[in-house]
Amino acid sequence: MAQILSMNEYDKMDKPRIQSLPGFYGEALIEGVVIKELDLFSDERGFLMEVMRFDDEPMNGRDIKQVIASYSYPGMVKGWHLHSIQEDHLVCVTGMVKLVLYDYREESSTYGVINEIFMGEHHQRAVFIPPGIFHGTKNIGQELCVIIGMPSVYYDPDNVDERRLSPTDNAVIPYDWDCKLE
Repeated sequence: MAQILSMNEYDKMDKPRIQSLPGFYGEALIEGVVIKELDLFSDERGFLMEVMRFDDEPMNGRDIKQVIASYSYPGMVKGWHLHSIQEDHLVCVTGMVKLVLYDYREESSTYGVINEIFMGEHHQRAVFIPPGIFHGTKNIGQELCVIIGMPSVYYDPDNVDERRLSPTDNAVIPYDWDCKLE
């Protein structure tokens, strides 16, 4: 027979996380971050997705300097990354990833806010990340995933605009990369 909880016990239990936007968890979207839903055009031959237009003003498409592909094995975390100048534009074209953002800009109205954005084959979207926001990805699928990155700064090995933290170092960013079981 099922145990019946008293209202006092019920009120002490955790409430479920609620998605205010599909595939998004966070108290608010971090200031300056843009999420753009992408359309798939399909027919009997296959499908096509427009990843980015360089004239897309909200996504700062005009600032893109190069295009890179980053591959991740299932369960792997790539993060934390922080740029002081570079803007990032990310699209997951195969697999599914959890993109996590942490606003590290003290002058921002969303300083200290964490966003989780789920994207990939089952939710096609592009995300614009301004400088000063730590970000990282976790492959949450069962196959290799591919993320297309479109930075606003050319890669210069003699002057790399990137700082890193271990994804397991919670001293700066209070985040656990494990799956949230509910």
